[in-house]
Amino acid sequence: MFGRHPVFGLQSPVETPPFQGSDSASPAPFIGAGEDRMSDALENPIAASARQIGGWAFFLLGLMLVGRVLWLQLGSTDQFVGLAARNRQRIERTPAVRGLITDRNGVPLAVNIPSFTLSIVGAQLPKQVGPRDEMLGTLSEWSRIPLPELDIAMRESLRWPSVPILVQKGIPYDAALRLLSQADAFPGVEVLYEDRRSYPFTSRSLSHVIGYVGRMSPEDLMDAPAQTYAQTDEIGKAGAESAFESVLHGVPGMARLEVDARGHEQTVLEQRLSVPGGNVRLAIDAELTTLIESSMQTVFQKSATSAGAAIVLDANTGAVRALVSLPAYDNNAFVGGVDPLIYKRFLEDKTLPLFPRALAGEYPPGSVFKPTVAYAALKEGIIDEHASVVSSGGISVASSFFPDWKRGGHGATDVRKALAESVNTFFYIVGGGLDPLTGLGVDRITQYARQFGYGTPTGIELPGEADGFLPSKEWKQSAKGERWYVGDTYHLSIGQGDILVTPLQLAAATAMVANGGRPVRPTLVEAVEGQAWDRSSEAVGFGREMLDPSYAKVVSEGMRQTVTKGTAKSLADLPIGVAGKTGTAQTPTEGKTHAWFAGFAPYDHPQIAVVVLIEYAGEGSTWATPIARDIFRWWAARGGVETPP
Repeated sequence: MFGRHPVFGLQSPVETPPFQGSDSASPAPFIGAGEDRMSDALENPIAASARQIGGWAFFLLGLMLVGRVLWLQLGSTDQFVGLAARNRQRIERTPAVRGLITDRNGVPLAVNIPSFTLSIVGAQLPKQVGPRDEMLGTLSEWSRIPLPELDIAMRESLRWPSVPILVQKGIPYDAALRLLSQADAFPGVEVLYEDRRSYPFTSRSLSHVIGYVGRMSPEDLMDAPAQTYAQTDEIGKAGAESAFESVLHGVPGMARLEVDARGHEQTVLEQRLSVPGGNVRLAIDAELTTLIESSMQTVFQKSATSAGAAIVLDANTGAVRALVSLPAYDNNAFVGGVDPLIYKRFLEDKTLPLFPRALAGEYPPGSVFKPTVAYAALKEGIIDEHASVVSSGGISVASSFFPDWKRGGHGATDVRKALAESVNTFFYIVGGGLDPLTGLGVDRITQYARQFGYGTPTGIELPGEADGFLPSKEWKQSAKGERWYVGDTYHLSIGQGDILVTPLQLAAATAMVANGGRPVRPTLVEAVEGQAWDRSSEAVGFGREMLDPSYAKVVSEGMRQTVTKGTAKSLADLPIGVAGKTGTAQTPTEGKTHAWFAGFAPYDHPQIAVVVLIEYAGEGSTWATPIARDIFRWWAARGGVETPP
């Protein structure tokens, strides 16, 4: 039997049994060695290749590590030095003290009271979620700020880690002291002392004048001057707080501090002190405002109405002595952000307490517009001061009748009597014409109305002033699809129809008549202390022409007769001479009319122009004039004079 050679695979001629008991080399070891060598011969090519690849990989990895070390040490030195410097430095911003607002006599209207504010700085918060959440829970308990609010602020701070994110202003005093005493337990939490805005004066209507401050919105921050505002600041949101923001805000301070690893201050490296905001002294008289509010409330109770406006201007300078809109609101409720439920109640209140009627309300003027038409007719030569028309109760045109308010009419009427007794027929004829007299027509009436300041804002510094509205032939055709009729001109001539004016516009127009024809622009500013103030850059452009003094004088004489023997005779016994005009303006509400009064005093040397509006009250002589009476009496008691000193 042949065997196979274990190495070469050759057959052997005889089967060789194994040797036993011999010290000679045995075939078994030989056969095993041969198998190992055979295996090595088969595996060596693969192993060699693997070792080669592994060696190259190890070499490349090492090369990368060496390169990274060299880059970190040589190529990024400046970057990491800068990061290290920033880690040991902190920038602290000191808000400027907001300027005060007072009335003309120094009565405080907007002040600052001590307060604490809490903010979160994301870069300094604990990095691990567990410790951070535990800290926020303790912070909520100590500060009495709901945890969801803290969580929202925390998430915002992680988005903007270097920016302090405001959580809440006005945190309780005891909570602030506790947090400050345990500051190390709350990394990333800042409790800072600051001033909180407060409005101490009790007159609610001044809320429309003063306004309020509130948290900066993202839009506010984008529009604000660089380096002047931060997200934690408050900014004027309405009224004088908004109008004079650039004066009141001031310039914040800055300190660059060197800190240790725990953020504790070591050295002040650089410092810039804050510059307080300027103080604004308004032309408003707080005492007069209180008087007007009280007088209006008395009328409200008697007339079952609840809304109106009253304005007192310096007839020569336009300084606003009173700007009352009722109903109103408590502006302290808005500081730092108003409660959504409170704000919802304001919005749903049908009396519109947030609406500043004195400058934003638009109303049909009724007969208080007649002085403008009288002046226009005199100036255009439609009539002279002695020309008369006969009032027999109204006029008829085609199938339409346009009545006087007095049944049977007023008889022969010149311009002074027409103003004193508010004779509609006179103004129908001089405004719209009646054969053989050609009237002014709509275009000339609106032309002179603009000269008196109607149809455009007066330029007062407060935001939100309305334009009013002056109709035209083109507007009616476009808006209503109808042509302009002579009846439309008759209505316009007595302040009815589509014309709308604001109480502030009427006050400025009345001041023009009072001072002999000079336009005045209402202003709230008596003085600004600590900051430069250029009113021309803050107000609407102003360039109206003067009235002709001789014709303005005739109009003022007619308004004086309104008091001495016309529709405002209840003012005749005042200690100073008063001129005025009453008005009863029809409204879209059937049977409801607005009550107006517009006038000035002292007659011989005018100092103030006064306008009163009571919404839906009835006749101006009944409901608006008593308030004007209280104003004039107050003014006379405090220095109003009949003749110049």
